[in-house]
Amino acid sequence: MSADPASLYSRKNPFPAPHPVNRKLSGEGSGKDTRHHEISLAGSGFNYEVGDSLGLFATNHPALVSEIIAAIGATGEEVVPGADAVPKPLRAALTGDYIITQPSKEFLKALVERAGEAVAQLRDLMADAAQKKALEDYLWGFEFIDFLLAHPSVKWTPEEFVKTLRKLQPRLYSIASSLKANPESVHLTVATVRYESHGRPREGVASTFLAERWPAEKTAGVFIHTAKHFRLPEDPATPIIMVGPGTGVAPFRAYLQERKAISASGRNWLFFGEQKRVCDFLYESELAQLQADGVLTKLDVAFSRDQAAKVYVQDRMRENARELWAWLESGAHFFVCGDGARMAKDVDAELHRIAETEGGKTLEEAAAYVEAMKKEKRYKKDVY
Repeated sequence: MSADPASLYSRKNPFPAPHPVNRKLSGEGSGKDTRHHEISLAGSGFNYEVGDSLGLFATNHPALVSEIIAAIGATGEEVVPGADAVPKPLRAALTGDYIITQPSKEFLKALVERAGEAVAQLRDLMADAAQKKALEDYLWGFEFIDFLLAHPSVKWTPEEFVKTLRKLQPRLYSIASSLKANPESVHLTVATVRYESHGRPREGVASTFLAERWPAEKTAGVFIHTAKHFRLPEDPATPIIMVGPGTGVAPFRAYLQERKAISASGRNWLFFGEQKRVCDFLYESELAQLQADGVLTKLDVAFSRDQAAKVYVQDRMRENARELWAWLESGAHFFVCGDGARMAKDVDAELHRIAETEGGKTLEEAAAYVEAMKKEKRYKKDVY
């Protein structure tokens, strides 16, 4: 369950949590800024399970808020409706109530109506339903601020602009800790999103809020999001295979903490991947200790940029195909967490291939085997 009955806190009434630990995991020379965050739940009444997620109400970057206010010729003090319809100053509404990065359809429609020929390409793409993919490609990397700066002759009152905005939603992050091992706190493993598009630096709202704009003593609203589909097996003797490259390792750190805390007898096998071993091996010393303690039975790692040919977690699965098949045949549960667009598909394809090569199955039989694993809740995914 997500909270004890005594807990007053939920998504609708988030708990104001402090953020005592914000530690960089990626080392010198890494192309990423991946961090370990610890958030205090003391006094919340929350009682999370491993596999659950933490919901976080982040706020927008104040510099972007100021830039948008200047672009529409406002001061920030003008009173506008907040996302909950309660009137508040424009600056407060843009900071905590609304999405101010990816432009909304309502804003783009209003812009087309007001700017006319100046946005002819956008107008034509929006007018043709068959051009949905072309419209997505055109809009990739553009934010509100780009359109506001590109069309200064289009005037917006603060209320008109706010009416085109969508509500800022909480972000969900896989919990990287077990409550049994860390009473009254929750850990997260988050890659800070930063990139450039159309000549401007961009950043993820929540990941940079966690990295830069949530000091230890300040509170932010959090809640527990229950994920019953991503639970450990009920029988602690059941073996588990975990595939979690990058920040996908988060829930499996929690699983290992939990299995250690309850002295589970089931074997645990982790596949972890990243770019470079020297600077991207997240939780390396912790995982080594779990191996030394006999909790982590097997650890296979793939660092894609440490050799000429890129190596990924699915390649390590293939190298260990015979043993992996033996684990599956002994009833192991198979978990995948991380990138859903590519990694999870490649891992799934490899799982089918192992059922064929090691299980001696036809293509159809292998598909039926994997499908049966899903129905038996032995194959579970948490992908994004």
